[in-house]
Order: sequence, then structure tokens, then C-alpha cells
Amino acid sequence: MKYFKIKGINRILSISLLFLVNLGCSDFLDEENQSSLNPDSFYKSNVHAESALNGVYASTRFIGGYAGGNSSNWHLLEAVTGQSKNNSSSNQDLNSLSSLSYDSNIAHVKNIWAGTYKLVANANMVIEKVPGIYMPENRKKQILGEAYFLRAWAYFNAVRIWGDIPLITSPVGTGSEDFYAARTSQSEVYNQIVSDLKFSESSGLPFTDQTGRVSMAAVKSLLAKVYITMAGNPLNKTEYYVDAATKAKEVIDGSGADLFDTYGEIHEESNENKVEHIFGIQYAPNVESNPMAYSFLPPVNITKGGATGWQTNVPESNFYNSFEDGDLRKVNRKGWFFTDYFLGGSGALTDLGGPYVYKHFNVANYGSDVVEGKGTGDFLNFSIIRFAEVLLIFAEASNEISGPNADSLNAVKRIRDRAGLAMPSSLSKESFQKLIWKERWHELCYEQITWFDMVRLRKVFDSNTGDFNNFVGHTNLDSNQSLQEKHLLFPIPALELVNNPNLTQNPGYN
Repeated sequence: MKYFKIKGINRILSISLLFLVNLGCSDFLDEENQSSLNPDSFYKSNVHAESALNGVYASTRFIGGYAGGNSSNWHLLEAVTGQSKNNSSSNQDLNSLSSLSYDSNIAHVKNIWAGTYKLVANANMVIEKVPGIYMPENRKKQILGEAYFLRAWAYFNAVRIWGDIPLITSPVGTGSEDFYAARTSQSEVYNQIVSDLKFSESSGLPFTDQTGRVSMAAVKSLLAKVYITMAGNPLNKTEYYVDAATKAKEVIDGSGADLFDTYGEIHEESNENKVEHIFGIQYAPNVESNPMAYSFLPPVNITKGGATGWQTNVPESNFYNSFEDGDLRKVNRKGWFFTDYFLGGSGALTDLGGPYVYKHFNVANYGSDVVEGKGTGDFLNFSIIRFAEVLLIFAEASNEISGPNADSLNAVKRIRDRAGLAMPSSLSKESFQKLIWKERWHELCYEQITWFDMVRLRKVFDSNTGDFNNFVGHTNLDSNQSLQEKHLLFPIPALELVNNPNLTQNPGYN
């Protein structure tokens, strides 16, 4: 038996209870089942329902999964943005992402696809089997609401990465109609995502949840993100700006979600799953540590316990310098970056030779000049939804509807107040729009958000000019390579095309 720990919760999870389907992976389907358990004999009690749901939560960690030397799956959506550079050249797949020369064989694409459909398979099993379990109805509905949310989140990532994708909403076996699933239109996938989230919204979840589980604030926030994406490219259904603003405002006006007063509080271990952290991927010592942290750490022993990093996400210098004068997010060891740190976590202050990303730095574990640190290797959770993003979604959607108003201006003002920046005066709809976009680039950097903004807006922040370029033709400064039309989508993994004759490749890829 294996214990899966959601922060604050321990649940028994049997590995044999994860009935997984990796599409296109015939080796897995050919394996002999070593367990006498199967879905029909397992889903019999509330304990089974909770264990199966924990399996879905555990599946979210594919985002940080290993993708070869000095890289994790997380790099897929970061290396291509141009706002970081890779100082470690040992991973060819990562190098191809940074240089925009990737193809359908890179590990990151294969792993994200497999991880997505593993999560979907686990969620589908919960959604199908839990309704038949005799257990308290209120908790049953919450479990289903959590599973629907996690499935929606997985598909929301996938449809933005690949466009038309197989949409599978029930368990798949060798005789299933969806075993060789064809691609479904993006519009239909988005409709399913919205349907899933609306179910979650009616499932009686608490507004906030400090254990790391899905909350009502998370559901409404994700709905806001989905709606503002549907309003942009490629669907361009601008009527959804109203829905995005409405859902974001419900979170803003709710109780329990807010901005932290300081940036330091964002990466305090004791604040995980609280206040600004609406939803995140959960990590814990002795269960699974967050491997993404190694991407941000320098190759110098500046941590209690001796952890050193890969140098695979060093801020691109022009982007680092694009923050306004006086922006607290750029202050060393206070905001998003650090240029020096203490040897061994709390020893002599040493210069790092340039900026590194501090946003995900765990002071309680690594140590500092005032905290010795635990040195247990406990990295922070990885944030999926922060309250800061909800404020910016509300401001952007409201501005698209009717231009600047008191509420939308105040939403951005809250972000800039914390950064120590004044609001510009006399903002037009266009100038306010660009201010919001720039705040998204600076506030939400290195959180798996920027690439998706580039795709839905068809715009990219130019760190040199402070303006926005068209996506196609924009040159990433870290690699001096230009974005092409094909880069709006990633390639379908080559292995999936071989194993599933009903799949087709995205334009521009072999």
C-alpha cells in the first residue's frame, strides 16, 4: 500500500487501484494484471471512492515529471516563451524547445500527452463508478465535482496545446469505441470543459480549501480562465468576456481568497493552499517532491541540504530588465528574482553572477540569513491558479466589454499597489488593455501561463520596446528565432500517430 498525501490529508492508495489507460501505449495493455482487483470489485465503499479520487489528484503531477537530463515536462510551456534561457545544454529536447526547432519526437510532448490521458482515464473511472457506491450523498457529489474539475483542467491544457484532440469521457478498454479515438473539434472540447466545470460548481464544494483539494473558488476561477480563452483565439467567441468577468468577480467578492500583502508570503511553505493560492499541484516530503524547483536553482550550494539546480530556467536578461523602475517584483530576494544567496542556505552571501528565479523558492526548507532551514528537500507546491490572475482576468474581460471602469481599474491597482507602482492616468480602452497584458507577463511569469496568453492573444510582449508584437514573426530574444504559424500548436506525439491510425498531425510537423 502506498500513502498519497494531499497537504493536511493522508489517504491509503493502492497502486493496483489506478485503472489507467495510456492511449497508443500497447505495451501497457499487453501486461498481465498482477492484482485480483478490478474496477467492478473495487468501487464498493466510500473508502474506495476517496482512494480513487486521490489517484486522480496524484495524476496531476505529470506536469513536473522527468523529461530527460536536466529537464522536466514543465519546460514544454516555458522554454518556448522566450522569457527564460537555458544555461544547461545537456538535454537536446529542451534545446530544441528553446530554439523553436522541436518536432513530434521530443520527450516533453510525449510525456504531457500520456500524463493528460492518464489523468483523464482515472477521472473517467471515478465519474462512472462512484455514483453507484452507497455513501453519504453530499460527499459523493463533492467527489464527483472534484473529478469533473480535474478532468476539465486536463482537457483545458490539452486543447490549448494541441487544438483538436480525442475527447474521451468514459473508461476505455480494448473493445471500446474510443480505443482508437479520432480528434474532436476544439469547440466541442471546450463545451465539455464548461459542462464539467458547471457540474463541479453545483457539487457543494467549500468556497476555499486549505488541504489542497478543489474548492468552489478554484472552480469559478478555472471557469473564468476557460471563458476568457474562448473569447480569444482561436474560437473568438467574444460573448464569453461577460461570463469570464462574472465568474472572476464571484471569486473576488467571495470570502477567503485575496492577495498576500507581500511577495515573500507567496513562497512561504506555511501559506500553501491559503489566501492567494487558490489551487495548485500538491507536493510533500516522503511522498513526492517538486522536481521543477531544480530548474530554478543555480548550480551552487545555496540550500540547506545541498540541493543544486540545473540552470534551465534563468531569466532572459531583456525580460528581467523590462520590469518598471521601483517594481518590488524585481527586488533581490523579495520578489520574483534573486542575484545572490547564502552558501549552504545560511552561510556567507555569495554573488550568483546574474538573476535566477526566486518565485518558487522555499525559504523554510532551503534556509536564509534568519532561518536555518530544514534541508528535507521539501519543495513548494506548484501554483495553478493564484488570486492575482483572477484579478487580471476580471480587468481584461471587463475592459473588453465596456472599457475601463472603477472595478476593473481597482483590480489592476491592487496588483500594482503590491508592486509599489502607481496607476497611469487617463487610460483608454486600448492603453488599459496593454497595461493588463503587461501585468500578466510580469505578475504571472514562470507559472505555465505566458505561452497560453501568447496563443490566445496572438501577441507577444517585446521586452525591448515594452509593446506587443504579433505572434507570427516575433523573435524570441533568448534564441533569436522567430515564431511561426505552426507554433500556435504543438505536434501530436509521433508514437501516438503510429499506434492510433485515426489521429492526424498538426500542420507544419512531420
